[in-house]
Amino acid sequence: MTEPALLDRLIDALRCLPGVGPKSAQRIAFHLLERDPEGGRRLARVLAEALDRISRCRRCRTLCENEICDLCANPQRDPSLLCVVEQPSGILAIEQATDFRGLYFVLGGRLSPIDGIGPEQLGLDQLRARLNAGELVELILAISPTVEGAATAQYIAALADDAKVNVTRIAHGVPLGGDLEMVDGGTLAHAFAGRRAL
Repeated sequence: MTEPALLDRLIDALRCLPGVGPKSAQRIAFHLLERDPEGGRRLARVLAEALDRISRCRRCRTLCENEICDLCANPQRDPSLLCVVEQPSGILAIEQATDFRGLYFVLGGRLSPIDGIGPEQLGLDQLRARLNAGELVELILAISPTVEGAATAQYIAALADDAKVNVTRIAHGVPLGGDLEMVDGGTLAHAFAGRRAL
């Protein structure tokens, strides 16, 4: 058997990106080859460098170039507050939208035994060690409200309870500016159950 043509290999390689199917991969490949070859070369160089140099922060597990990320190394952050997120992108979202001044812990996913994702893959031993260190006052769970997210939140809440750390969870429900008739039933039920006094 002969190896597939280079163009076919490029299109197939682009399909590793989330949300990129065969047609999108084909459009990206043709765009780079025909209209922006220098952009493609730059993308290849930066991607190769990023894959070589970026790894997980030793303390919070986010992606960074150093052993400790800038947030963990910042003495202005409040070490008594720890926000648990699923992915590094959660940190960016919280940092851009809020004035949270605590620290973070990145799970890298949610508990999913079917997919082979257990406590070890999420670094929960490392999180347990931080909980037991006695520095934390509040653990904030910013985990998606899925079945796996709820199971993950319950597991982490039990770890925090054992360490006598207060656990809170970010609110879930009707989005700001959302119309009730456009919100799905599960979200609306969750928002209604979590109502609070004004």
